[in-house]
Order: sequence, then structure tokens, then C-alpha cells
Amino acid sequence: MTRTYLKFKDYLIEKLRNSEEAQAFLDVAIIEYENDGDIEALMLSLRYIAEAQGGINHLSEKTNLNKQNLYKVLTGKTTPRFDTMISIIKGLGYHLVPQNIKTASWDILHILNKIIKIN
Repeated sequence: MTRTYLKFKDYLIEKLRNSEEAQAFLDVAIIEYENDGDIEALMLSLRYIAEAQGGINHLSEKTNLNKQNLYKVLTGKTTPRFDTMISIIKGLGYHLVPQNIKTASWDILHILNKIIKIN
């Protein structure tokens, strides 16, 4: 009996085709960025969501951002400007919503519980 295995990246991209999973994934990525400032990790998360939604070419068309520059941003080769990051997030179908830190109802545990309910 031969087993077939899926690469983790392929598995992740398949899961991110579900909009609720992608939303939870993005929520965690942004929270982690707030905590550690790792822009490359945030951009990689956005890249995975972009790949799940049709790839960098498709995102480039939706955002009117240059494909080569978008690739550089999403691979961590260059740091995006804030307006570029907003364009990417908007092109993926999301937007940033400021929340008061003291009253924010979501944290990583809340998001993980949400993910568990999805599955």
C-alpha cells in the first residue's frame, strides 16, 4: 500500500481557500506581527492567501500593483510601504479595522477557538 503525502505548503494553501480559515490565518498573522515585528512572516502569510486565491498574477491584476514588485514584497525581498500593504490586504478581500487594545475581544486563543469550530 502506497501512501501519498501532501506538502505542508500545499495543504495550507488548500485550507486557505476557505474564506473563514483565511480570515483566521490573517488575524493570527497580524497579531503575531504586532508582537514580534517580523514583516517577512506577515508578507509570507499574505503570499499564502494570495496563492490560495489565484496567485500573485491575479492579485497584481486586482490591486494594479506591478507583478515584479508585488513578488518582491510577498517574498520578503523588500519592505512594503503602508499603502502597498493596505492595497494587498484589500486585494485579498480584507481590510484593517482599528480596535482599542483595552477592549479588543480577540486574541490568539479566541482565534484558535474560532478555527477549531470551523474544522
